Amino acid sequence: MNHLFRDLSLGHSRREPSKPTPLVIGSNGIAAELPSPLGQLDGQLADADLRVTAFEIFAAACRTSAGKPLSSHLTASLNHSESTNPNTANSPSSPALQRSLTSAAASKMKKALGLKSPGSGSKKSPGSLSGSGQGKSKKPVTLGDLMRTQMKIPETVDARVRRALLRISAGQVGRRIESVVVPLELLQQLKSSDFTDPQEYDAWQKRTIRVLEAGLLLHPRIPIDKSNISAQRLRQIINGAYERPLETGRNNESMQVLRSTVMSLACRSLDGLDACHWADGIPLNLHLYEKLLEACFDVNDEVSIIEDVDELMEHIKKTWPILGINQMLHNICFTWVLFHYFVRTGGVEMDLLSDANNQLSEVAKDAKATKDPEYAKILSSTLTSILGWAEKRLLAYHETFDRSNIEMMQGIVSIGVSAARILVEDISNEYRRRRKEEVDVARSRIDTYIRSSLRTAFAQKMEKADSSRRASKSHSNPLPVLVILAKDVGELAINEKQVFGPILKRWHPFAAGVAVATLHACYGNELKQFISGLSELTPDAVQILRAADKLEKDLVQIAVEDAVESDDGGKGIIREMPPYEAEAAIANLVKVWIGARIERMKEWVDRNLQQETWTPVESKEGWAPSAVEVLRIIDETLDAYFQLPIPMHPVLLPDLIVGLDKCLQYYVSKAKSGCGSRNTFMPTMPALTRCTVGSKFQGFGKKKDKSPSIQKKNSQVATVNGGNMFGVSQICLRINTLQQIRLQLESVEKRIITHLRNSESASSEDFSNNTGKTFDISPSACVEGIQQLCEAISYKIVFHDLSHVLWDGLYVGEPSSSRIDPFLQELERNLLLVSESVHERVRTRIITDIMRASFDGFLLVLLAGGPSRAFTRQDSPVIEDDFKALKDLFWANGDGLPLELIDKFSVTVRGIIPLFRADTESLVERFRRATLETYGSSARSRLPLPVTSGQWSPTEPNTLLRVLCYRNDEPASKFLKKTYNLPKKL
Repeated sequence: MNHLFRDLSLGHSRREPSKPTPLVIGSNGIAAELPSPLGQLDGQLADADLRVTAFEIFAAACRTSAGKPLSSHLTASLNHSESTNPNTANSPSSPALQRSLTSAAASKMKKALGLKSPGSGSKKSPGSLSGSGQGKSKKPVTLGDLMRTQMKIPETVDARVRRALLRISAGQVGRRIESVVVPLELLQQLKSSDFTDPQEYDAWQKRTIRVLEAGLLLHPRIPIDKSNISAQRLRQIINGAYERPLETGRNNESMQVLRSTVMSLACRSLDGLDACHWADGIPLNLHLYEKLLEACFDVNDEVSIIEDVDELMEHIKKTWPILGINQMLHNICFTWVLFHYFVRTGGVEMDLLSDANNQLSEVAKDAKATKDPEYAKILSSTLTSILGWAEKRLLAYHETFDRSNIEMMQGIVSIGVSAARILVEDISNEYRRRRKEEVDVARSRIDTYIRSSLRTAFAQKMEKADSSRRASKSHSNPLPVLVILAKDVGELAINEKQVFGPILKRWHPFAAGVAVATLHACYGNELKQFISGLSELTPDAVQILRAADKLEKDLVQIAVEDAVESDDGGKGIIREMPPYEAEAAIANLVKVWIGARIERMKEWVDRNLQQETWTPVESKEGWAPSAVEVLRIIDETLDAYFQLPIPMHPVLLPDLIVGLDKCLQYYVSKAKSGCGSRNTFMPTMPALTRCTVGSKFQGFGKKKDKSPSIQKKNSQVATVNGGNMFGVSQICLRINTLQQIRLQLESVEKRIITHLRNSESASSEDFSNNTGKTFDISPSACVEGIQQLCEAISYKIVFHDLSHVLWDGLYVGEPSSSRIDPFLQELERNLLLVSESVHERVRTRIITDIMRASFDGFLLVLLAGGPSRAFTRQDSPVIEDDFKALKDLFWANGDGLPLELIDKFSVTVRGIIPLFRADTESLVERFRRATLETYGSSARSRLPLPVTSGQWSPTEPNTLLRVLCYRNDEPASKFLKKTYNLPKKL
């Protein structure tokens, strides 16, 4: 066992005159505990239960050798003999002397290898003398005594177990221990009389039952089917035993059933060998074995390995057949126990850390030799726990280590990197899929530790700087703080190079370079934030920039020196350190200037819009004064920009153009807002109406809907929010303003090119294309705004301004006496006003929109005019003549819109008007066919009521139904009464 404790990794003396600072002491002063990675145990086995069970297994496995005298006891006896009988002591042939010499040599070897002698401290070894005379306690003289003491087992428990094992051995001579279910045999051999009181016996029996439950049901070596009868029976027995004690006599029926059930489950085998599987299931076996391995540590001084560790370990290994442990599982368990003791004793004993690291090298060999999934799972969990603990220290190693405990850091880095390498190279599937030379696990982890720890250290320096900043609140700008920070960062870099760099360079060839690159980035971020808050260059700002420049040179020098032997000469690290360029600082200041100008322009836009009245009389240029002012501000801003003494006009120009473009887009959005849209002015669709010859009209599907109230609602629908709407001339002024902005922007873009040609910093490439020098958003916003305003004014004129002659007048009552002429006269006056008011490039567009709105209004009167309207076939010539007159108004004998344009927008109306000339029977038939085509076979039994889509068409069911509803004749009334049960009369 001694070779497990050799220091193969650190290369330094294992003995230091002073103790390092504890790494894992909690706030309560107690060493922090690590959760076990060996797996979660189901059931109710406490830590003490596991320890006693492990001792019972050890006693059973070593029942023939537990009484062997310890070599250390023989040495002590010999020393005592020397003082009383010199003749015997000096006899070279004395067996006791030979064992003494051997023991002494072994003790010297442990000491040379760094194993701390348990007797060297102030604490007492197991069974050491605590006093003199009557107060002396016995020192362990046999292996069994030693194990009992180390595992804190009372002598009464030890004696009881030994007696039971003797009875078992007597009754099963020649039977191997691995074929014996120890707790089952103990249950039968030990009676209530073997215990001090019934309560102790009951507690022991329940603990033994829990062991059987854990080993055979909860964590079996061989998985159990849910349908296994023995497992079900054992579960019933265990549940019963929890309620009342088991009868365990040899001939007792319940005991025989228990034995039969337990042996049935324990003797299942995959390899055909004669062995019982009751304590070898994972993770139960690992937790039990962990308790045995912990016995190797001095119970009174946990940082020390006991003197008789070699003999003890030989006997612990005798439990392997029972526990299903092999050399690989032993290695991983022992690695964990060594590391765990290092942690629980405060993380200061380099011996334990080094021993764990050495043992981990054996684990690494095992990991490469096997791909067993169960082993891999245990290995991964254990290594993850070790790595997690190490990385908590290494990710902020500046807080944990310094010159006084730097050797400890080397040991923790070593074990952390070893664990990470095994996890990645031997467990990770991703690593196997990639080429191994692409992954350097150690370098990657060290890189992470360096960057993380230095970021944390830099943040602490920043906190110190922030405290200084808060202490100097009276100063308008605490600029010197960054100068102090630059000095502190420089000192931090030098300390990293001298103290930590040599340690970390073992795993990362450019450790110092990575460190200074990280510091460079951290300080660079703060420097950028500082510069972004400047409005101009000041003496303090220059001082900051000089300190930053000096720091940068020092950091770069360290990086170059660290990478002098690298293949690329350190270029890779230098690429991580973008320089603190003055030009970049100036550029940031210019961006601040641009931002301030843009914000000021937004305020000017809002102020000018608030003062804008959109009154044509006040607009001498024919467009809004606010737009004139906004464009003037844009020109002044561009002139001021090109007068700035900077060498980067072309580079930053796009930032300025984008800002101005957004301001202008904002103006356009405000200019078009509040004017409404098509939907704003379209009247509410009234209910379908039904009439009979000579009757009043009523709402479709309603009992009483008086005409006057419907008429009044419809005539007022377009005045919703009407108080905030602008007149026709005001909307025309807005349209003209947006059109003029489009035209003026073309001139502005030409002046920008001229400025660039006159700029010293511009090259021919800067003005050879328009990228970043044109307004992209506002021109399209102007086009969209003009379209919206043209549509809004068109539907406003038709449905709001002329609603009294269209919606409230056209074809109300008798169609022949309420024709379209009044509407045409009012519409013509509005067309003349619009034509004289809008820009010539927009005129055709807006007249076309008015025509489209007029056609929509004409159709709405015919198909949704409300209960005040009804038509006969004889009214069709009137409708056709009126629509022709409406088209002629826009054609204007060839001086208006082109006939092609008029025909394009009148297609729907021209398709629907012939329906008013058709006879009712043909309309009914067309309605039936259209409904069947739309709704399919479901409409054969009963025609459904078509929904109103608003998309009028001579083949659309709702359009045909509306023509029938407004048809004033008997056949239409009968059809609608029969089909939809509509009343014939009011």
